[in-house]
Amino acid sequence: MTRGWADIFQHARGSVRDLAPIVIVIAVFQFLVLKQPLTGVFELGIGVLFVVIGLTLFVYGLELALFPIGESLAVALAQKGSALWLVTFAFLLGFGTTIAEPALTAVAGEASRVASGAGVIENTDAARASYTLGLRITVAFSVGIALILGVLRIIFGWSLPIMIISGYALVIAMTAIAPPNIVGIAYDSGGITTSTVTVPLVAALGVGLASSIRDRNPMTDGFGLIAFASLTPMIFVMAYGSIISWL
Repeated sequence: MTRGWADIFQHARGSVRDLAPIVIVIAVFQFLVLKQPLTGVFELGIGVLFVVIGLTLFVYGLELALFPIGESLAVALAQKGSALWLVTFAFLLGFGTTIAEPALTAVAGEASRVASGAGVIENTDAARASYTLGLRITVAFSVGIALILGVLRIIFGWSLPIMIISGYALVIAMTAIAPPNIVGIAYDSGGITTSTVTVPLVAALGVGLASSIRDRNPMTDGFGLIAFASLTPMIFVMAYGSIISWL
């Protein structure tokens, strides 16, 4: 118990250290550039305290549960010797973690609102809900496919640079033909997937898998899955937008 509290306090100090530059920048611009008094000091202080507590517990929880779970499952499935189960687990992990991303839900909802206002879809609650759900499923499905590609790359030793460069070449090609109103959303979708829920489990999956396969180095082969998770949503969302525009 004592060791657990010591770890939490250590993470709390790290959270304060990480947040300090943000607080300093905001204070400098508030007092020296804008030269305006700071209102609601008590509320701001409470908010910063909540951020520190939340960030501390989140990071501690990642190290305590999500990283070990993802890594142990990857090792167990690799030792089981079933590529089918490993690929299935990778897809479901990518899909499940991405569909649960709060950032994806927020951006998809905002995208549907803007799309209805611009006349891309009907300005009804049903149309916006359908657009939001379709966008979320598309991004989640693309991350599932990304993890399949990442797992196969680790198993067969495929070249990460070649796969990533080829993927971005496809992104550039699709950008030229995709509807302009979907390109920005597609690019943002790539960043959404590398957020709080997805990254820890994806990274643990790659490291655990590379650690359990002979002739694979966790440092050189275990990372790179997150790059796929950032790349494939751009491709799939532009394809999704193109299909929506054709219907």
